[in-house]
Amino acid sequence: MAVPKQRQSHARTAKRRAQHKLDAPSYGSCPECGAPRRAHRVCPKCGTYGGRPVTGPADSGA
Repeated sequence: MAVPKQRQSHARTAKRRAQHKLDAPSYGSCPECGAPRRAHRVCPKCGTYGGRPVTGPADSGA
């Protein structure tokens, strides 16, 4: 088993941990209605995915 010979410095550890941040989710636009939506998900406004209706619009229920 590999064992480090030297202790890692605080600066080197901090440089590695600097990459462990969370990114804000990226949004694209729906090709049908133009509303912002996440990639590979059903549009929350018009209910389409891949150019086909999957569910009804969110504002037409209840």
